[in-house]
Amino acid sequence: MRFIKAVLSCTLLVGMSVAHAAPKDPGAQSASPIPVIQAVLTSPPWVPPPTQRKQPAKVVVELEVIEKEMPISEGVSYTFWTFGGTVPGSFIRVRQGDTVEFHLKNHPSSKMPHNIDLHGVTGPGGGAASSFTAPGHQSRFTFKALNEGIYVYHCATAPVGMHVANGMYGLILVEPPQGLPKVDKEYYVMQGDFYTTGKYREKGLQPFDMEKAIDEKATYVLFNGAEGALTGEKAITAKVGETVRLYVGNGGPNLVSSFHVIGAIFDEVRYEGGTNVQKNVQTTLIPAGGAAVVTFKAKVPGSYVLVDHSLTRAFNKGALAILKINGEEDKSIYSGKEVDEVYLGDRAQPSLAAVTTATQAAAAGTLTKDEQIKAGQQLFAGTCSVCHQGNGAGLPGIFPPLAKSDFLLGDLRRTIGVVLNGMSGKVTVNGTEYNSVMPPMNQLNDDEVANILTYVTNSWGNTGNPVSAADVKKVRAAKGVAKAESAH
Repeated sequence: MRFIKAVLSCTLLVGMSVAHAAPKDPGAQSASPIPVIQAVLTSPPWVPPPTQRKQPAKVVVELEVIEKEMPISEGVSYTFWTFGGTVPGSFIRVRQGDTVEFHLKNHPSSKMPHNIDLHGVTGPGGGAASSFTAPGHQSRFTFKALNEGIYVYHCATAPVGMHVANGMYGLILVEPPQGLPKVDKEYYVMQGDFYTTGKYREKGLQPFDMEKAIDEKATYVLFNGAEGALTGEKAITAKVGETVRLYVGNGGPNLVSSFHVIGAIFDEVRYEGGTNVQKNVQTTLIPAGGAAVVTFKAKVPGSYVLVDHSLTRAFNKGALAILKINGEEDKSIYSGKEVDEVYLGDRAQPSLAAVTTATQAAAAGTLTKDEQIKAGQQLFAGTCSVCHQGNGAGLPGIFPPLAKSDFLLGDLRRTIGVVLNGMSGKVTVNGTEYNSVMPPMNQLNDDEVANILTYVTNSWGNTGNPVSAADVKKVRAAKGVAKAESAH
């Protein structure tokens, strides 16, 4: 009897213990391991496909740092420091709640150690302290993607500004669990400011200029790391009726972007990369180290110009890209003509290959007059044709003609000086008086002025000798000497 009572008592205690046990969380994950997925990384302007997962996963990201020389403009190269071999770096796409196992490799050919700070990481340094990686080594760390949003990542090795200015930045998208609304096209665009010892479009390999970077005097402001990266044959595309989503980041290191698409109104902007949405937006500010998601529907065919609306950055430093929309016109929305080369400048052309060819020939000492003329024609289209017209006829009563111009051909040194220094007031060309203003084009390099003038003096009935970069350099230097003398 005592044995039976003891058993009953023990059973009762166990039952009470079970009854008071904490209830099982229906949302808790089972003990079975979560799936392991290799991340799909894409080079700009492409974006990986949506995750389309109902549950979090362990996502393995493998990213390699590569230091490499690449074009920054036609005939101009720069040694970029990259994540994945491109500027910006590879696009990373994960889901909120994912556990990310990050492998950072530093190619053996690198000269510098590097690391990565992901703004989507919750933890000191955003992963920087855990990922410091010497050349020929790799590091690994793990983080949980707690917050949805579009986040910048960048190198945070000292001097941080120099590493970022050399192109070490990219975007990581953390999708919400339900995913983002479906769209027809997604693209990856990222702005950055670059600082070279040579001036804008000065040819050859251009080193980084730390003093310019500290003074925040950018030589180039670019989308996707190179002038022309998203223009001509490389323009991004869509069709009328499609919804376009742009993931737009700003690597900096210094400048804030006033991002604008000329001729489009953003239906929605997830500003600063967060979850709040602003509607019917014309221009959105993107701080250095920040990002935004802009979405709009393509309604009218044509070439849409993406710019930093600090406009000298767009038209004088390179911050310009093209979205080409194809499809049927809708005259009820817009009845104007297709935007042309006058507005887009030299970037309306499929490429500036002739400029590159002339640059390479000049470096090899084999530059011909014909190569100069072809390069000058491309540069003239974007720099001079709006006033002087594509046929060199000028505008009656306003801008004098270049075709068969006695003024142009009469004194080469004077002509070079007008291009570099500008001219205002009365001038007589072919017996007709004009009174107008030509602004100085001193932003052009010596070789660009030489090629443009070689084209102009050998077109539309003009016949002249080649103009050399040395000729231009002498005139430019003479003005500098005159300035110095007048100052004393």
